[in-house]
Amino acid sequence: MSDHSLGEFEELVLLMVAAYNREAYGVLILENLEEKLSRKVNISAVHMALKRIEKKGFVESSYGGITNERGGRRKKYYAITALGKKTLDRQYELRTSIYKQIPNISFGQ
Repeated sequence: MSDHSLGEFEELVLLMVAAYNREAYGVLILENLEEKLSRKVNISAVHMALKRIEKKGFVESSYGGITNERGGRRKKYYAITALGKKTLDRQYELRTSIYKQIPNISFGQ
């Protein structure tokens, strides 16, 4: 498998990073994924997906300032890279082209 491949969960996380570009961080991604998927998502799974897609060059991260609300810890923000956007575009085109191959099948009522 190519380093430029995306798993389904990685794709969802990358889409969230793109949607909240430069404002995306772990908990924000988690909350929005849970809302969209209508199910619980593990924060560790989000962080692991972020690490993998950052290693692949699809996102880049930076730290925000230290805040009291986070006990003096800094928030890590993510932004999509040009390679990440190109990969999402390719995934979208692939899925759309396959979807269009589905024949008009009647499943009755």
